[in-house]
Amino acid sequence: MTTPQFIQLHQHDAAAVAQELLQGLSAPQAYTSPKYLYDALGSRLFEAITELPEYDLTRTEAQLMCLHSADMAQHLPKGACWVDLGAGNCEKAGRLLGPMQAARYVAVDISVDFVRQALGHLQHQHPGLPMVGLGTDFSGGLDLPEALALDPAQPRVLFYPGSSIGNFTPVQALGFLQSLHRACGRAMGSGLLIGVDLLKDPVELAAAYDDALGVTAAFDLNLLLHINRLVGSDFAVRDWRHLSRFNAAQSRVEMHLQARHVVTVRWPGGLRQFAADETIHTENACKWTVPDFAALLHATGFAKTHAWTDPAQRFAVFWAQS
Repeated sequence: MTTPQFIQLHQHDAAAVAQELLQGLSAPQAYTSPKYLYDALGSRLFEAITELPEYDLTRTEAQLMCLHSADMAQHLPKGACWVDLGAGNCEKAGRLLGPMQAARYVAVDISVDFVRQALGHLQHQHPGLPMVGLGTDFSGGLDLPEALALDPAQPRVLFYPGSSIGNFTPVQALGFLQSLHRACGRAMGSGLLIGVDLLKDPVELAAAYDDALGVTAAFDLNLLLHINRLVGSDFAVRDWRHLSRFNAAQSRVEMHLQARHVVTVRWPGGLRQFAADETIHTENACKWTVPDFAALLHATGFAKTHAWTDPAQRFAVFWAQS
């Protein structure tokens, strides 16, 4: 049986992380990157969110992949190297590697430790398939390293499920997708398979990001504890509430943490006083229409696009050929 290989490129820089967080917390509209929602507890809370009745994104995407897998196989190249972005437990790609006749699998996450166990399990299911775990932070754009020794003649399928593209503003998404287009390489048939949550009733969207059980609120509030560990601040969870709202002008759900009263937060060398009801913007979830996202893909260099949607037009999976 082939043994997975592991390449760790990203190195944690505590000073740079603290600087990034404090810059955002000191801005007129305080903000943080959504990547800081995903510490160990935050990741488990997000897994719980995907099981909630209000949040059907993950289930709808899985159903779409299953329903249209035969048609997808007609569009995607055989014998490709699959590059799974934000692979995590590798389950989503794992269901497609066989049907799509993948020839190599690269699981990309910020740390190879996040994918080590999953890759070992997946290797038993596909004993002859070469697999690599790549630890890198691709949030600012994807740059595949020479250490992967990718064959320039082998087509590549970049796989980015879960509608994580929604965390980017349209301008950010443009730059990020341009980096994915470059990473596809020049081999015939290469492209991007990406999941995109579609615009729907604002009432449904509000419920999806502020569920009745309060799991999303816990997910958002846990960010404060993570920040405390990263910068030495003294956020108290009881001083804040989770706030979710739909920004129609930007076609996005916004998650915020709102101060319940006047709050002073201190960290080594500084502090900030938040007024009552002032917020920290913690995440965007942009929602797209099929024509608008197809236009974005074309604008970033992808030549051909094909979209599969569920019958209710709630979610789309795009194949964008480079």
